Amino acid sequence: MNLISNESLQPFDFILFGGTGDLSIRKLIPALYFRHCEKQLPDDGRIIASGRTAMDTAEFRAKLDVEVREHISEQDFEEEAWQAFLERIQYYAVDVNDVAAYQPLVDALKGREDHVRVFYLSVAPSLFTQITNGVHEAGLITANSRVALEKPLGRDEKSAEEINDRLSDVFSEEQIYRIDHYLGKETVQNLLALRFGNAFFEPLWRAEHISDVQITIAESLGVDSRGAFYDQTGALRDMVQNHLLQLLVILAMEPPVSMDPDAVRDEKIKVLRALKPLTGIDAIENSVRGQYKAGAYKDGPVPGYLDNADIPDDSTTETFVALRAEIASWRWAGVPFFLRTGKRLESKTTEIVINFKKIPHSIFPTADGFSIPNQLIIRLQPEESIRMRIYVKAWGDDIELQPVHLNLDFNDVFQKRKMIAYERLLLDIIRGNPTLFMRRDEVAAAWAWIDPIQEAWEQYQYSPKSYTAGTWGPGAANALISKDGLRWHED
Repeated sequence: MNLISNESLQPFDFILFGGTGDLSIRKLIPALYFRHCEKQLPDDGRIIASGRTAMDTAEFRAKLDVEVREHISEQDFEEEAWQAFLERIQYYAVDVNDVAAYQPLVDALKGREDHVRVFYLSVAPSLFTQITNGVHEAGLITANSRVALEKPLGRDEKSAEEINDRLSDVFSEEQIYRIDHYLGKETVQNLLALRFGNAFFEPLWRAEHISDVQITIAESLGVDSRGAFYDQTGALRDMVQNHLLQLLVILAMEPPVSMDPDAVRDEKIKVLRALKPLTGIDAIENSVRGQYKAGAYKDGPVPGYLDNADIPDDSTTETFVALRAEIASWRWAGVPFFLRTGKRLESKTTEIVINFKKIPHSIFPTADGFSIPNQLIIRLQPEESIRMRIYVKAWGDDIELQPVHLNLDFNDVFQKRKMIAYERLLLDIIRGNPTLFMRRDEVAAAWAWIDPIQEAWEQYQYSPKSYTAGTWGPGAANALISKDGLRWHED
């Protein structure tokens, strides 16, 4: 997949709806600032923020000067570059439900129709249609326009298709960029490099050699201020449908014929369509729902999910999901893929663990009897690293094997600032490179696999199991994986 290159960008206007929101302050504005510092933004590249709050450009820049600084480390902050970056930014208050309120944007963009024009919707999904209709009715969409949308795209296949239908009324598919920021992470990019750039992995990347695959996205934070939104969504829709399935398809896809965007995305969707459906009682037997209750971390106690003022006392929304999935293909037949995600877990970590099969016959005595096989551990956060567990002879007279790790720590190797995922994604949108973004049929295929699981939970009234905040989730998750004689990797 494309890495950030030094090719120059065309002049652009980046129109950021939701410009005063949390994502804009924490991720989007810092990402554009870092690309400005790397001199990858053209002089005629403007950022036009929009929000409901009434303020002028000077007031918005002052707001950014206070709030965005908190999300840029001291060693990465350059005062002169920051002040020059702020000069790129304009702000207009817009009521997105009133087409007349788009007039300030019309005036700001007049005469720049030949420039790249990005409409970035960092807003609630309920506003996607209003904004796309608004920019269309205001005459702002040009042949060189794109629209970028944050997840979640709908809450099931039907609602996602409705959103996509409305988008396609005013934008072509080539102009639509559906974001899953995990695809911009450096280690996800390196997963493809690891697989398709090294001859010795490909022969092993199949059922004959791999026992199981575990993908974990664990969060130590709770729902906090997102309570009202989260209670209408849940972990299955919020994390599994996008982040976890995206990691799975990149891990399991066949080699594309090239790095052409559609060649990559064609292989990804084949994996989604090959996932064995989880329906009815199969969905219950191969899934675990959980909901955290009050617990404690090193820095003190934390409230439970139901203690949040925005959440009903009888809520059955899950904050934890574990799934056992299989892919019906020659490469992966019989290999279980275990997916796990949750809030208020023991630690924040995102990792992929590939467990290889044990050797058929050991001629060596070992310290642990080969209780753990060879492993490839790809960690995306908090640090980014790739580790391989192998067995070597322990020093001494006796021939006894013990496990060791070959460790690639990206921070140690590359000795440079770690890019945030949005830096790559935002530049790819401006460039018009859709490789790292979800195509419409890919979104539909993901929901088609997720929806029957949700339906089975409702049909069988499968309520979430309670787990204490600060642990690794409900005990039922351990029981799920132990059916295959396995256990979760929890280093």
